[in-house]
Amino acid sequence: MNLELALRMCEAGLKQAAREGALISVAVVDAGGHLVTFQRMEGAEIAGPVLAPGKAYTSVANRMSTADLHPLTLPGGELYGLAGDRFVCFGGGIPLWADYGEGERVVGGVGVSGGTVAQDVACAEAAASVWRTR
Repeated sequence: MNLELALRMCEAGLKQAAREGALISVAVVDAGGHLVTFQRMEGAEIAGPVLAPGKAYTSVANRMSTADLHPLTLPGGELYGLAGDRFVCFGGGIPLWADYGEGERVVGGVGVSGGTVAQDVACAEAAASVWRTR
C-alpha cells in the first residue's frame, strides 16, 4: 500500500458516492490497520472521521468485510460482543488482499461511512476495485 494508490482509491470511493447521492468519508489503512489516507466530502456526517477508519481497521483485523462480519456480532452470533471502541461491525469496510507467492494475505483495508449501509458498501467496493486492478 502506498499513498498514491490509496489516494486513487479514495477518489474512486468519492466518485461512487456522487453517483449514489451520498456524502461520505473514506479511509485507507495499511496491513497494520494504520491510516494511510482519509478524505471527507463537504457536508458529510461528523462521525465519518471515526467510523470510516474504524471500518477499514476492522476489515483488516478480522480479514473479512464488515458487511459479512456484522451478522456474526449480533446476539447469538459467533462473535457477539466484538464491537467496541475500535471495531466497527457494519457494512462499509473491505480488506485488501495480495498474493506474495505463499498465498494471499491482507495488506490493507478501505472503510466508508456517511451513506446508507448499501451506499457505504458500494463506495468501498469502488475503492477496492482500484486495488484489485492496480
